[in-house]
Amino acid sequence: MMSFDEDAAGTAPRLVRPVADGERVTVMLAAFEGWNDAGEAASDALKYLSAEWGGKKVASIDPDEYYDFQFTRPTVRSTASGKRKIKWPTTKLAKASVPGTDLDIVFVHGIEPSYKWRAYTAELLTQAQKLNVNYVILVGALLADVPHSRPIPVTVTSDDDELRERLNLEASQYEGPVGIVGVLGEVALLAGLPTISLWAAVPHYVAQSPSPKAELALLNRIEELLQVPLDSHEIAEDAAAWERGVDELATEDPEIAAYVRQLEEAKDTADLPEASGESIAREFERYLKRRGKE
Repeated sequence: MMSFDEDAAGTAPRLVRPVADGERVTVMLAAFEGWNDAGEAASDALKYLSAEWGGKKVASIDPDEYYDFQFTRPTVRSTASGKRKIKWPTTKLAKASVPGTDLDIVFVHGIEPSYKWRAYTAELLTQAQKLNVNYVILVGALLADVPHSRPIPVTVTSDDDELRERLNLEASQYEGPVGIVGVLGEVALLAGLPTISLWAAVPHYVAQSPSPKAELALLNRIEELLQVPLDSHEIAEDAAAWERGVDELATEDPEIAAYVRQLEEAKDTADLPEASGESIAREFERYLKRRGKE
């Protein structure tokens, strides 16, 4: 689990090391719809960031080699001119420069492929090399036994020794089936790219999309890692409205209400020893950064 103890500069540890004036650092942010994307929280977080920073498409991966179109079907839509056009499932890469920083971001957004995962990830890493990527952040969301009425847990892990030590992270302890996010993480590390994984835990009893509270939790972690303030007030309002809506639904079903109380008690008990100045300091730091941006 990530720790946010302050460093010498008085801020949370930053993923990207300082660089000389005029130098740029490129971070790849990747999320995939499907098994790795409960409530579409991960892909929605990347869509928000791409829109916020003006991401422009720079590449895509030909879908014919990687998708079963009977399982992941293409869709047909009408264009602005009134023509009908088939949209194929694919993976798009977009690039943006974060205003006022030395950061460039490469967004990878696609649907988890059906075939040839090793070839698919190798193709993504080839694109990463062409785009001079220095770091990789993998973003995912999973269904879990967590209450909707408490902060959404986000697990931050890395198998890169230097990043773990510098950012006070732990290696992932998960064992079991993996999705394309896990495969891409291993391939990126083998290619020498420092890689971090973020996973938001989405309450399994409200698994349908969208899941703005989980999206917001992921955005907050990305904000802390990159030390870039985000204007996420609109998503925060959506998250509050989502929570109120789930509250109303839970009160209508005594069994669900009792189950939610059970999850809340378990969560509160687990968090009690850590109820700390750490979370307060983290929120206060984010507040100060947003005030500075305004």
